[in-house]
Amino acid sequence: MEAQHHTPKIVGAVWALLALNTLGSAGAKTVIPLPRSLIQMATMGALVAAFALALAVNPRLRIRASAFVFLLTLLLVPSVISSVHLEVGLGALFRCARLALFIGTLWLLSRWWDGSLTFVRHHIRMYFAVLALVAAGLVVSPGTAMPEYYGGRLVGALWPLTPPQIGQYSAVIIGLTVLLVLGRRTTGAGAAVVIVPSLVLLAMTHTRTATLGLIIGLALAIGSLVLTSAAARRVFAWAVLSATVAAVVFSSALRSWFLRGQSQENFSNLTGRAKVWDALLSAPRTAGETVFGTGLGDKSFDGLPIDNSWLAVYNEQGLIGVTIVAAMLIVLGAVALLRPPSLPRACAIFLISYVALSSYTEAGLGDASAYLLHLALAASLLAAPAAATPLPTAEIPRPRIPRWARR
Repeated sequence: MEAQHHTPKIVGAVWALLALNTLGSAGAKTVIPLPRSLIQMATMGALVAAFALALAVNPRLRIRASAFVFLLTLLLVPSVISSVHLEVGLGALFRCARLALFIGTLWLLSRWWDGSLTFVRHHIRMYFAVLALVAAGLVVSPGTAMPEYYGGRLVGALWPLTPPQIGQYSAVIIGLTVLLVLGRRTTGAGAAVVIVPSLVLLAMTHTRTATLGLIIGLALAIGSLVLTSAAARRVFAWAVLSATVAAVVFSSALRSWFLRGQSQENFSNLTGRAKVWDALLSAPRTAGETVFGTGLGDKSFDGLPIDNSWLAVYNEQGLIGVTIVAAMLIVLGAVALLRPPSLPRACAIFLISYVALSSYTEAGLGDASAYLLHLALAASLLAAPAAATPLPTAEIPRPRIPRWARR
């Protein structure tokens, strides 16, 4: 008989608090101006509450072995070594403490990582709630939600969220929900409630990275199900045909959407990102800074955002950090390839491929972020099911044999 593994409801609350912590405190202007210090208190308070609740629900500190969380723990080493020099201020040590709490909470939650879809549902619910807040801001103040300084792209009017953040959340829950529909783990009507408004918000953000990540991630995930699922084969064939027709018929419109009114030169250097990357790589560094980095910062260089996870990690955690982050993705990818085809495996492949593609134009793999939470979800999906615990059987008393029957 298989053991019944029950996940307490409080675990979903812990996961939601982790996601709240990764929303960040910098972004667009909101309808009601929110002091950055107040937002930071809310997000950091969410992380402390998540750790406290995880500790309360797992007081015996039972954890499961996880190569991903182990490597993430190793990432603390170069982070602390580079941050103790205080070259980037006391904020570096604060970010190290935040990362340590984030990792500690993941360790405590790993007890319930059993390859099921429980955390996928928590993930979708949390980020759909964030998108509902974005939609509410769009209704309350359309001008604030689509400001000119962002080129008319959708931002958070009630909470300071940037277009790439909204695009990321939309793309991730769209991909996961589509996979749940293919695996018949949700109804079409329930999925439409999530997918349709999320697609609208994604289109309004004009986020190229999130759009490409969604398309490529879903293609790889559905492709992993093709041999075992007739529904996946039909969707895959329909998607290929639709993509071909769209590329031919709407090539001009698609090109205009991707350019977002930018010149070809600005598009080719990734909206100015390449100039920051070149300056970062050409900046002089000591041997210690090359190996361990300069300490956890705000993922910027000379006041400009780096917008590349690998260069941000190299800048803040050095070559050791880059090696550890690469190992995390390689280990997750290798485990996903070795697992037999299944819906949890497909969801993990989608998340890993999405994060890997986004890492080129978005930072976040070296610090507590939504991208690390996506990878943690993938790790939970790839975890082997917990061993069944045999049910205790009452000892059956031996019957007494009468003395005359023993002869």
